Amino acid sequence: MQLTEYGIENEKTVLLLHGGGLSSWNYRREADLLSSQFHVILPVLDGHARSSDDFISIEENAKRIIAYIDENLNGSVCVLGGLSLGAQTALEMMSLRKDIAEYAMIESAAVIRDPLTNSLVGPAFASSYGLVSKKWFAKMQSDYLKIDPCYFDEYYRDTSLITKENMIAFTKASAMYEIKESLRQCTAKAKIVIGEKEQKRIHKSAQLIHEYLDDSTLEIKKGLVHGQYSLDHADEYVNDLLALMGG
Repeated sequence: MQLTEYGIENEKTVLLLHGGGLSSWNYRREADLLSSQFHVILPVLDGHARSSDDFISIEENAKRIIAYIDENLNGSVCVLGGLSLGAQTALEMMSLRKDIAEYAMIESAAVIRDPLTNSLVGPAFASSYGLVSKKWFAKMQSDYLKIDPCYFDEYYRDTSLITKENMIAFTKASAMYEIKESLRQCTAKAKIVIGEKEQKRIHKSAQLIHEYLDDSTLEIKKGLVHGQYSLDHADEYVNDLLALMGG
């Protein structure tokens, strides 16, 4: 598993999982801000640029990361967080092991199946995948997602390196991921965050996750779109995380 580490000398670990189609730079600003107090680990999800493994499933990716935590971090982390596909992976980890983290930051996770999107993904990428390598198309996509221009070169580089097969696989998996009953047993204190301007499915999913996690809060960030919280508001993200931890 490929990853980037910050603050290695610190005892408490924060592990953050990037969104689908992005990479570890998703949380670089947060890592810089947290590195004086925490050991921050930013893995690259399976099937993404610089990953050593093709994408199989959210469940398999979650198991791989848990195996890494078992081997290197004594079986748990202080904070587990993620955006979108990364948040789904984090939730899967929390479902597989109730005490995988003391605290969790779950951003924009969909946990209600979307069969229509799932059925359209294959044909859509079959006809449009060639555009991924076009810089103008990447710029249009990054503007639509409101990705900070400072990330554009990395966004373009990394999306261009994702194979069509992997892109279809993780997009379909994300569309069909659903909440697991075992998540109710998770002991982490969690903060669930979504943007005000996200799809109804994300809003409904956030409410459902909040219901499943007894020790959780839900916040809807005014005016924000999907992914904008962690990508564009690192200071606020870190302040929210520290507040979650009581400090």
